[in-house]
Amino acid sequence: MWKYIALTTAIAASPALSQDKAFTLQAPDELSETGFLKHLLPRFSLKTGIRITVQDRAADAAFGTDGTPVFRQDATIWFLARTDNAFTDAFADWLASDVGKRTIEAFAPDGTPMFSADVGAKVEPRAVALSGDAQLGERISLQQCGRCHVVNDTNRMNAIGSSPSFGLLRTFPDWQERFETFFLLKPHPAFTQVEDVTDPFAAHLPSPIAPIEVTLEDIEAITAFVGSIMPSDLGAPIQTQ
Repeated sequence: MWKYIALTTAIAASPALSQDKAFTLQAPDELSETGFLKHLLPRFSLKTGIRITVQDRAADAAFGTDGTPVFRQDATIWFLARTDNAFTDAFADWLASDVGKRTIEAFAPDGTPMFSADVGAKVEPRAVALSGDAQLGERISLQQCGRCHVVNDTNRMNAIGSSPSFGLLRTFPDWQERFETFFLLKPHPAFTQVEDVTDPFAAHLPSPIAPIEVTLEDIEAITAFVGSIMPSDLGAPIQTQ
């Protein structure tokens, strides 16, 4: 079990930092003790004006083994799990940006970079237990999700271009959690009803033109279908200098 230490990132002399622009971050001892966070977090704060407080309990975001891969330390991939808010989103976007990647790789206390932003080829596939009906899940996916997402080749020309395809979503390390809880993730709550789970649409607001209505069994089937498809081949990571 990891031990945790607390670290607060604050730039007292910088008027750009505001108490209103802040979030909390959980990080394990083994990461904090490298000194990497003291290098990384102040640079993010100076760039964005968002203050990060590292704590030893549940937080708005956490470095660990779940979430989105963000950097590598030798053979270890570090992931960022986060709640859905503007400040944690900004942190994730910054880590994935050219500036963030250069900042990650600039940490070299002994003259050799300790971390790498190249995580694309290092993420190992995870075995997942899926009990739903994959064939049923494909049919439901095309019917309910195909209006926005490319599910497979049969609806490739009928989806919304800005919505990620199922093949792309399948590349995410937390893809199973995303599909099992999609009705909680924006923008889905505005037009999705899960039988015996979600509250009815607010009576004082207009009903969605084409609501999505599914059951928990439908979601299990969709997740099983997604687990049966190959992740999209995104090619080699972009190299930056």
